Amino acid sequence: MTDGSSPRSTVTREVTGSSGGSTVTTARTRLVGERTGWSADALVTVVRAGRAVGRVASRAGRAASSVVTPLGWVVIAVAPLSLGAGYLWGWTELVLAGAVGVALTIVAVAYLVGRIRLHFQLVPPPVRVAVGDEAHARLVVTNPTSRRSFGTVVDLPVGERIVPIAVPGIGPGDRVEPSVALPTDRRGRLTVGPVKTVRADPVGLVRREYHWADAAEFIIHPRTIDVPSTSSGLVRDLEGRPTRDLTVSDLAFHALREYVPGDDRRHIHWKSSAKTGTFMVRQFEETRRSRMLLALSIASVDFGSDAEFELGVSAAASLGARAIRDARDVDVLVSEITPEFAKRAVVAVRPLPTLTPNRLLDELAVVEHGPAALGVVDVARLASDAVPGVSVAILVVGSTVAPRRLRTAAAAFPASVEVIAVQCDPDTVPGRRSLGSLTVLTVGSLTDLRRAIRGGETE
Repeated sequence: MTDGSSPRSTVTREVTGSSGGSTVTTARTRLVGERTGWSADALVTVVRAGRAVGRVASRAGRAASSVVTPLGWVVIAVAPLSLGAGYLWGWTELVLAGAVGVALTIVAVAYLVGRIRLHFQLVPPPVRVAVGDEAHARLVVTNPTSRRSFGTVVDLPVGERIVPIAVPGIGPGDRVEPSVALPTDRRGRLTVGPVKTVRADPVGLVRREYHWADAAEFIIHPRTIDVPSTSSGLVRDLEGRPTRDLTVSDLAFHALREYVPGDDRRHIHWKSSAKTGTFMVRQFEETRRSRMLLALSIASVDFGSDAEFELGVSAAASLGARAIRDARDVDVLVSEITPEFAKRAVVAVRPLPTLTPNRLLDELAVVEHGPAALGVVDVARLASDAVPGVSVAILVVGSTVAPRRLRTAAAAFPASVEVIAVQCDPDTVPGRRSLGSLTVLTVGSLTDLRRAIRGGETE
């Protein structure tokens, strides 16, 4: 231990052991250096006090910055400067301006005194609604105190919007339940809440927000229509329809051929074998297993307007949900979008969940078109490679896709695949035409889609 008037003046401690001596250096050691006695203690005390004051000032600064607006900081900074300059130079106007600033600051602080004693509970809307449906959020405001509350205004964030809700004065133990209509004019995911109240002065120098209730999310599904079952009409169920592919075991009998080693003896046709003197076995046509592919183009160049794209999303949602309810094997694909600053284009398609109709509609609720998405031709090629065994492929596009591009997209699928193009154009006459083996349905509304899928004439 070094010499000194107090044990606390010790700055180093020698530790000896089997590994040798070592010196432990502390913050006090670095601070006081060679000082000892009362000077070292005084220096340490001053530093500790300074740090404590700094922590208090930091907390106070954070608290002030959370309630003082930029205008408030300007007034707080300018008011004392105006008073000082006015008294120094004898300018009455500056003194008056500084006095007004100080008075406004005092009044603004008075608006923050007290607390709101109301209890807020947000009753969210249904988790899922369709475009155009009514959706309301209800706010339950309760006054648990023994005094009547004053009227106030609370803010309810809805997506990127702030909806003000006027809450009247509430008697002791009473409650009110104001309701607010939520926007459902466009599909998407919206976050409602949290409810917040704001205490602010009329000038806008201070502002304090109180968050009361948790936020809730609701999904606005694309508008859909109940189309006919995919087992009837234009998109009929291909289950059990024979193809030209031959197999040794199925339901559709095709012909007889000579027995070869390895054939199943159960398929030997004994009568024909007796007549020919050679074992003859049955040969069958392979039946087609129905698998539907639904590809939605989200390239901006494939649609003439936002209205066309929204109709395309609704058409894909209607067809996909119908196929899922029919228990059909269905794959729904959209293009991946290349990020804005990507070094190279993303050439891929993204499968959407088809476990339930709601899962599919949840994903379609947030699908957006973009200039960096793949066009329908590339989507068809990638989809054909990604989903084998497709029997029916439906391509959903807009009015800007020319017939030549539609034929090129259809050619990406094997000849055994029935390809249907649903071309969405609200400004044209609906109809149905054939481009070789490709069937093109032009629809101007979801009602036209239902008529086209039913197989009748569009109006």
